[in-house]
Amino acid sequence: MAIRLRTVMWSLLALAVVLLIGMITAVGWQVVLGPKMRPVTARRFDATPARLARGQYLVEGVAGCFHCHSDHDLTNPEYPVIPSLKGAGWVMPIPELGRLVAPNITPDRETGLGTWTDDEIARAIQEGVDKNGRALFPLMPWPNYRHLTDEDLASTVVYLRSIPAVRHAVPATKLIVPLNVLVKTMPQPLTRPEPLPQASVVEQGAYLVTVASCRDCHSTADDRGMRLAGMDLAGGNPFHLPEDLSKQIVSANITPDASGIAHYDDDLFIETLRTGRLPGRSLSFIMPFENFRNLTDDDLKAMFAYLRTVAAVKHNVTNNDPPTACPIDGRMHGLGAMNVSGAKK
Repeated sequence: MAIRLRTVMWSLLALAVVLLIGMITAVGWQVVLGPKMRPVTARRFDATPARLARGQYLVEGVAGCFHCHSDHDLTNPEYPVIPSLKGAGWVMPIPELGRLVAPNITPDRETGLGTWTDDEIARAIQEGVDKNGRALFPLMPWPNYRHLTDEDLASTVVYLRSIPAVRHAVPATKLIVPLNVLVKTMPQPLTRPEPLPQASVVEQGAYLVTVASCRDCHSTADDRGMRLAGMDLAGGNPFHLPEDLSKQIVSANITPDASGIAHYDDDLFIETLRTGRLPGRSLSFIMPFENFRNLTDDDLKAMFAYLRTVAAVKHNVTNNDPPTACPIDGRMHGLGAMNVSGAKK
């Protein structure tokens, strides 16, 4: 009997090992070995006045880096960045993902990027792996930053090196299961540049919309965070209000449908992104208007020109009406019941 039990136990153990290996193989050996990453190089980016200026424009404007990497004054409805903590990290109010932390990106040597090389910073920005080989959850939009031009990447690194160092320790990210495992399979080494073309105004707008990560918030997703086919930039994704996590708002439809921004023109688009306001009402500053107000008129017009070229999607979304069930995204939001499943225009 004892021999039989030992045989059964070893058989079950062997089966468990086989199943574990099969699961790892299906998901990726990165869950054990860590994320795929390329070795860092000795490349350095010279700090020129042009790069400092362009880097400031990208970090504090288009890319909105400090919107996530800084603590905010939650007593102000515009959630302004606390100046003394600019770039010093933020524990983000997204409890359903676990503890998601945007780290300190100031040049402080103990709590920030002060000991990182230029290429380690560049790798984190574009490839989603930090100095220590830890995979970065793509709420840090490194999949979008892969499309930065080489010069814009260099300018970003140069500017981050120039900002005041702030000694401010923040805790490490601790994702829920299974995200803490799956995140290791996400990074992909960047073997060659992937910049988007910018030969026309519309292409310039597409580049800016990508670097600004507009799709991350405005492309409709299901309750697992998976983007829905045919719902590019059609809104409806929920976001906790940072001052009260029990309350949520949803992102707007920014396609050129009547339920989106078909009624906008250049002037209204610029005014909205500069002020965070529409005639008669204010919008939520979860949208980083604090950064977008720094964009030039030409860049805002280019973004709007691009948005007018995307597919119009009928998806009624509002934060001003009582939430009702939406058959398109399966969520509760204002005007949800007015939608019809599969109603792409």
